[in-house]
Amino acid sequence: MAGRSLWRATNKLLVASTALGGGAAAATIASSDDPAMALKLCTIVPLRLFRDAVTAATIAFDYEYSLWGLPEGSAERAKVKHEVHMRGARRLEELCFRNGGIYIKLGQHLGQLEYLVPEEYVRIMRESMLNRCPHSSFDQVREVVKKELGGAPDEIFDEFDPVPIASASLAQVHVAQTHEGQKVAVKVQHTHMTDTAAADYATVELIVNTLHRYFPSFDYRWLVAEVRESIPKELDFLVEAKNSVKCMDNFRKLSPRIADYVYAPRVYWNLSTSKLLTMEYMEAAQVNDLKNIQRFGIQPIDVVKLVSETFAEMMFKHGFVHCDPHAANLLVRPLPSSRRSIFGRRKPQLILLDHGLYKELDYNTRINYASLWKALVYSDANGIKENCVKLGAGDDLYALFAGILTMRPWNKVIDPSVDHLVVKGTDSDRSELQMYASQYFPQITELLRRLPRVILLMLKTNDCLRAVNGSLVQGPSLESFLIIGRVSSEAVLESMLSQKRSLLSWINFWVQKFLLEGRLCAMHIAVWLLQLRKALTL
Repeated sequence: MAGRSLWRATNKLLVASTALGGGAAAATIASSDDPAMALKLCTIVPLRLFRDAVTAATIAFDYEYSLWGLPEGSAERAKVKHEVHMRGARRLEELCFRNGGIYIKLGQHLGQLEYLVPEEYVRIMRESMLNRCPHSSFDQVREVVKKELGGAPDEIFDEFDPVPIASASLAQVHVAQTHEGQKVAVKVQHTHMTDTAAADYATVELIVNTLHRYFPSFDYRWLVAEVRESIPKELDFLVEAKNSVKCMDNFRKLSPRIADYVYAPRVYWNLSTSKLLTMEYMEAAQVNDLKNIQRFGIQPIDVVKLVSETFAEMMFKHGFVHCDPHAANLLVRPLPSSRRSIFGRRKPQLILLDHGLYKELDYNTRINYASLWKALVYSDANGIKENCVKLGAGDDLYALFAGILTMRPWNKVIDPSVDHLVVKGTDSDRSELQMYASQYFPQITELLRRLPRVILLMLKTNDCLRAVNGSLVQGPSLESFLIIGRVSSEAVLESMLSQKRSLLSWINFWVQKFLLEGRLCAMHIAVWLLQLRKALTL
């Protein structure tokens, strides 16, 4: 019965793919600025659709038949399931690289969903999707530069390195020098990304919707919807440039205390278009490059604190959030105005790259999200439930939402100990989290259906930050959670003051501020004692 159902699903998927291929092809030719290239692409689209259908069907068959008859909870089923996960992840990885573009972007998203995607998929996608992105040839780069700026690279720039220093799913970056002698980074969009995008949207959407129809627990439609909305913005580099300017303005106006510690490369507007972005070149280390960070005299824990504070300020105070903070998009250098201390240490400056994907939190969402994190850090069960419900989780799934945010089971979330949100990073912790996700998979799927997409992006951002911090120190830092607690609490207090501008509200604000500082001071002392005890037991 299951075999016949799968066979029917596969046949329908292949037939629908063929039909959609013709429709997508016609739409591509009609809407393209380059009909000749579009016609060429239309010979590729059906092949990509066929690859999608075959890959999806193969993965589905593999799961159905490999696990057939194996009892739930048995050691043999667990072993076989791990092997099927690995095969499925490799097949999906191959599909993403063969089709490229938006597929790689989807693979990067999947690599951040620790709470929903099996560990094998997370590991393989993280290892490959950020480091093995395809390159455009220099002839293709020259074509883009000439079309966008009106001349060949060696005419527009004094020097232009034909070998890219980095490549991502949508573009690659070349080092160049302007005629005025400034060293710049030139981000060049992969050719004809806009032509393939429409067909890719339709292709991926068809596959995901068909699989969801026959396998209801497989529901990634929200992810496709998010990519459909975000990719057009990411393909317009002028939007990215404006986002970087707005981000820095927010830090200067709303977070002046750390404004000097956060930086975005200056944009050369006269050398930038929607498909080509010229920026100040940054001499800095990637955020997970421990060797060079330490060579600068910067302590990794200082970077963890700065990353945590930077994104806490964006989420809880600015409401304008960089939603793609993986390691390749975060650089670190010594703060230009700082000098080495007598111990040789220097303060870090965080450099934010790739400003294409931002999300704005409306006032209520921002304050509710800040209130939720405040409650999580302080183990306030009532506050957690109240704000989870406000954000859409409902009375029945609030504990699951809190668990996804913190990657901890409910009993740990409400544990009053100061280190209750810290995942130590051991094999047993990883197994606990994977078992937790597997056990509640249908509920997680329902939760993701309920939550606003902007909150889903915040979940992805949290996962990225968790991975970045984990690459700098062994497991999450206690200090980073205290920073989140402080910034989220400040945002909540400031919102209370802004709503009621009276002497009584002003007095209440400063009383609450005093109590907050006292509580944070006590938690810092507790953290110091924990670290001392750990050091003495080594």
